[in-house]
Amino acid sequence: MSERIFTFPNYDLAASILGQQDRHLKMINEVIPAAVVSRGDIVTINGDETNVTNFERTLAELVFLHQQGSTITEAQVKIAAKLIAGGKSDIVHTMFEDTLSVTMRGKTITPKTEGQKFYVDSIRKNTITFGIGPAGTGKTFLAVALAAFYLKNRNVDKIILTRPAVEAGERLGYLPGDLQEKVDPYLRPLYDALNEMFGLEQVQRFMERGTIEVAPLAYMRGRTLENAFVILDEAQNTTPEQMKMFLTRLGNNSKMVVNGDKTQIDLPSRVSSGLGEVEKVLRSVLGIKMVYFSDQDVVRHDLVGRIVKAYEVYNEKQKKANEEAKSNETA
Repeated sequence: MSERIFTFPNYDLAASILGQQDRHLKMINEVIPAAVVSRGDIVTINGDETNVTNFERTLAELVFLHQQGSTITEAQVKIAAKLIAGGKSDIVHTMFEDTLSVTMRGKTITPKTEGQKFYVDSIRKNTITFGIGPAGTGKTFLAVALAAFYLKNRNVDKIILTRPAVEAGERLGYLPGDLQEKVDPYLRPLYDALNEMFGLEQVQRFMERGTIEVAPLAYMRGRTLENAFVILDEAQNTTPEQMKMFLTRLGNNSKMVVNGDKTQIDLPSRVSSGLGEVEKVLRSVLGIKMVYFSDQDVVRHDLVGRIVKAYEVYNEKQKKANEEAKSNETA
């Protein structure tokens, strides 16, 4: 057992770090178990030596962030505690200081999990990056944030966002309006991310000039996409032929980001997913990186992560049950 006393530089700073009614302190305690008592600008920590050290490091990290001008949020508290508890205190600074973009509301966009940090670093280093994992992990939003940064800094001339409209062969025809109006519902998540980065009016101006293009995947055929930041969303709903078509559109001075969730394939059962095939085909190709997210990277409501985990456990049990059933049939 060990005891440490952590003293904040002043009372106001302690209040900002610990949160209302010590909420942030309690959140740290959920990740790093210890007996903790706070009084004013002093926190007393008792418990296992490792946990006490990690708890103290977490508080020190949050103090540093605050002194650098950051407003301490619940998300930051959780991230710092998890990383430090996992022995990864060395990357906490780099994560919080990695500004991808700033939204129209003045919100700074930074990676919120280790997986997200690895993802954005991979996009920067590689020509093509695949982001594969469950919903809510920020794949699309982070890619659009980076695309906005590249456009603002004139590293690219345009942003191209696309995704397959899997019902286009049948249900789409019954919807009212012209083709663009028919496919807009499928592209709405991409519009939402763009509006967050640039604002509605600026996005409209960019689209009128062709600086930003949001279109169904079918519109990519026959083109060469040069000087562009290209994002393919919902890639699990591409066929192998569509995936190959898209990837071979790559032109000079362009980046491609391909995002998908293999657990949410909407293709007919007889059609294989292009995302599943491309993992095997391009895994070892230089300039291409596969990044995998888990339920630990979900940044929506905490319950979303638990839902994702529950489905993973259920699917694994179903897989084992099916294998056992096949084994018994052949026995």
